[in-house]
Amino acid sequence: MGQIIEKWDNLTNKLQNLFSFSDYVQLWMRLWVAKIFFDSGRTKAGEGFLEINDFQGTLFEEEYGISFIDPELMAQLALYAETLLPLALLFGFASRLSALGLLGMTLFIEIFVYPEYYWQHVTWASALIFIIAMGAGKISVDSLIRRKLK
Repeated sequence: MGQIIEKWDNLTNKLQNLFSFSDYVQLWMRLWVAKIFFDSGRTKAGEGFLEINDFQGTLFEEEYGISFIDPELMAQLALYAETLLPLALLFGFASRLSALGLLGMTLFIEIFVYPEYYWQHVTWASALIFIIAMGAGKISVDSLIRRKLK
């Protein structure tokens, strides 16, 4: 048992030296907000990974009341955004751009779809603004690319 504790201590010490606390916070923010949007995107998916299910167009038109843009197109765009942007955030690839896209989506949802969920949207927006301002951190593809370019 002592060897396991010693190995655990060695591992945690290495991780503390490798990454700062802020890197872990940045990772947590990316993972948390990515899960929210990715899970939402999966509710829109049909049989294919990026194929909308049969009732999404109707949902966008009738429940959400979005008639100023083609509801089928809106459903497809929402599926793409809620699938691809969270995956980019998950890996920390183009994180600021991905977070900016999801922030735009959050604002659209707040203004046109569910304005009554203001506090939930403020929470998402806060995490996304944090990612836009601070970047992905060292635990990301962005960081790897930045180090390779130096």
